[in-house]
Amino acid sequence: MSSYTSISTEKLSRLIGTANAPTLIDVRIDEDFAADPRLIPGAMRRPHAEVQEWASRLTGQSVVVVCQKGQKLSEGTAAWLRHAQVAAEVLEDGHVGWKEAELPTVPAGKIPKRDGRGRTVWVTRSRPKIDRIACPWLIRRFIDPAAVFLFVASAEVQAVAERFDATPFDVENVFWSHRGDLCTFDVMVEEFGLATPPLQRLATMVRAADTGRLDLSPEAAGLLAASLGLSRMYDDDLEQLSAGMLLYDAFFRWCRDATKETHNWPTNKAKP
Repeated sequence: MSSYTSISTEKLSRLIGTANAPTLIDVRIDEDFAADPRLIPGAMRRPHAEVQEWASRLTGQSVVVVCQKGQKLSEGTAAWLRHAQVAAEVLEDGHVGWKEAELPTVPAGKIPKRDGRGRTVWVTRSRPKIDRIACPWLIRRFIDPAAVFLFVASAEVQAVAERFDATPFDVENVFWSHRGDLCTFDVMVEEFGLATPPLQRLATMVRAADTGRLDLSPEAAGLLAASLGLSRMYDDDLEQLSAGMLLYDAFFRWCRDATKETHNWPTNKAKP
């Protein structure tokens, strides 16, 4: 049973992918991680023995600590974080409980290396429309909440990736890009192990809008219209990305929670 210092797998699973998701810290020992090198979506590994050194970086954040079974390592780490004035909870039953619930996990080997501040850094073409907004949304909501995105001239993406140690995406001849009929968002959903029904539905919408095949999804025309509208509203790509995060938050919640809900303006006018 959950207490004020713990959170259930079910509750955490409802928070992941939303703007209200807590910061997830995986403190499994190296042996346990080596036996299963996958992470709960959005989690970052930290050594439990060094919690007093990295706790200050989490000031002001809500944190959930994950260890193998939700016992001593996460309990002790969360207690130290609370001592450092960080709101910290333990994931009940830990990583094992998450897997037993058959919830998605991300292969750690697919996550690009992080910079000196613990962030993944990505680079793509400037003036994003659909895929180049959808992919950053997916990354920040399910892979790395602190991810950095660089938008540069198309001809310079590869060179910037090399010089600034960034991961290129949605350009030709790179790993994170279109494959056959799939767009980059599709590829990321599959490669990161996130092929849940809501994200697969969203991926179809993104693919339909991004590739001009609006017949694939009834909602794609609306996504296309909203995306093109945002691109006209913002000259700054990062401002557009910030606005686009809210757009994809809304579409994700519709895909997850509201696809069967309908709406019609009721009229209470008396019949003549």
